[in-house]
Amino acid sequence: MEHPICATCGAQFPESAEPPERCPICDDERQYVGHGGQRWTTLEALRGDRHNLVQPVAEGLTGIVTRPSFAIGQQAHLIATPAGNVLWNCVNLIDDDTVAHIEGLGGLAAITVSHPHLYTGIAEWSRAFGGIPVLLHADDQEWVTRPDPAIRFWDGDSADVLPGSGLTLIRCGGHFPGSCVLHWAGGANGAGALLTGDTIMVVADRRWVSFLYSYPNLIPLGPVAIRRIAAAVEPYPFEVLYGSWPDHVVTPDAKGAVRRSAARYLARIEG
Repeated sequence: MEHPICATCGAQFPESAEPPERCPICDDERQYVGHGGQRWTTLEALRGDRHNLVQPVAEGLTGIVTRPSFAIGQQAHLIATPAGNVLWNCVNLIDDDTVAHIEGLGGLAAITVSHPHLYTGIAEWSRAFGGIPVLLHADDQEWVTRPDPAIRFWDGDSADVLPGSGLTLIRCGGHFPGSCVLHWAGGANGAGALLTGDTIMVVADRRWVSFLYSYPNLIPLGPVAIRRIAAAVEPYPFEVLYGSWPDHVVTPDAKGAVRRSAARYLARIEG
């Protein structure tokens, strides 16, 4: 089977005669097996009935989301920097139209991903742009379901994405040991922006964010994890926070929202 893709979470696997019996991402308690049982698809099938919307989100920031929605429905972000464009998080679908659109924006120099639920199509995206590097935190390497030579594991608590890009990966932990966020120094017209995946989740009341070990199964994080997440982002200025779903944006005073939200969460679980 051509690189089977889990229809529930989007994890992609090596080419094989038959798809895996199970998806380890979905078997983990942070995710779930689809209610209709384990189902598989392929990139070719996705290209047949879906397309990507590539649309501006803010100055220097472009959103990429698949329609009709697939798997967990996330939005990837393309960030324009002086050192080249960087893709933050990923979607499964990559096709000629998407490549042409991104090439028109200046192409891609690197891919970075917040955590294993959004690894999805990283190998295909890297190859579509000439084998560009994919930066993943080493603490989560056991969750890579389709290994590829382009994947480069970083460790520690922070890393520059590209020299001169103004993009810094920050390990927060919590959701996964290597869960990270991306600080964009040039975002929000120089006031700074934070792109968070679901390490820090934008909620319905967009004055706030939240933090969970599992979102679909509503498993909380403990106080040590919450304090670590809040402390990890505290040194960085950011006026705007972008989650990984369309319209998941906190502004203004996004940094204040993270502080307030961490304090509220701790008061609830410790009170």
